[in-house]
Amino acid sequence: MDYTLFTAAIVFLTSGLCVGQSVLPPGPLTGAIGGRVKFTTTLSPPAKPFVSVSWTFNRVNIITSTTVNITNADHKDRISLDRTTGSLELWNLGLRDQGEYRVSIIPDGALELAGATTLDVYVLLSAATINNPPATLIAGISSTNLTCEAAGNISCIQWIKDGLPLCPSNNITFSVDNRTVHLSPVQHIDNGEYDCLVSNPVSNRTASHNLTVNFGPQNISIDGPSAASTGYRVTLSCSADCIPTATFTWMFNRTETGVNNTLYVIERMEALHIGNYTCTATNNITGLKDSVVHKLRASSAAPIGSFALMVTSVLAVGLLQL
Repeated sequence: MDYTLFTAAIVFLTSGLCVGQSVLPPGPLTGAIGGRVKFTTTLSPPAKPFVSVSWTFNRVNIITSTTVNITNADHKDRISLDRTTGSLELWNLGLRDQGEYRVSIIPDGALELAGATTLDVYVLLSAATINNPPATLIAGISSTNLTCEAAGNISCIQWIKDGLPLCPSNNITFSVDNRTVHLSPVQHIDNGEYDCLVSNPVSNRTASHNLTVNFGPQNISIDGPSAASTGYRVTLSCSADCIPTATFTWMFNRTETGVNNTLYVIERMEALHIGNYTCTATNNITGLKDSVVHKLRASSAAPIGSFALMVTSVLAVGLLQL
């Protein structure tokens, strides 16, 4: 019997390896500039020390260990070898360390064990920003771009709006590299906070930007009673969806009132207050206006005498105006 082959077979069986199987896990490994990485083999410490362990980088020997260690000058003082498993640790990484790493291990009385993998080195990401050209944006008219930038190797870019993934739509498209979001034209629903998440295998960063789209006024309405009794205080409140906040003016029966805020207050309801109240909302950026009319009448719950008095007063006012 060939005891050398028998011994080699025992070594392979106890190591859990098949002939030709790599002793390194599939790559690539990743590391950061200035960081460290360990090439860990799949081997367990043998009963007898390995005869030799040798590592190459891009087919240039970097360390060979037999009875002594011989280390390449470029890797001196930043490399460490674990002779019990053949694993290699490398620190103070630079871009120059990217490439293919191979290991060759000669067990005592057994066949050579080998493996290969690659190392990718990345610059840590920093200073992520979202660039947006300064402009006054008007819904339905303006267009704009949001561009994500970061120092370092960017592997992946994700866009988030108001906490949810940003997806393409009728007015939203992305550049091929996903760095830029095109909004054309902007819509009022595009208002909000945009986050850009950049990452690579060793780091990630987030940048935020608040986008303001001027729009409106829209959905203008007046909140208040449609009828009121004599002597009661009446408050009418006008509102509208608008960016920036709309300015408001009030008219009563088509006559300017001089009231220029959201509230129109009648301290004490009288017959002369019956009629149509018009609230006009104006957007000082878009130049758009919108109006709504609220009809106020005498309450049917008012006493008969009071209601008659109110009607008589209104008629009297009308006759005087004639």
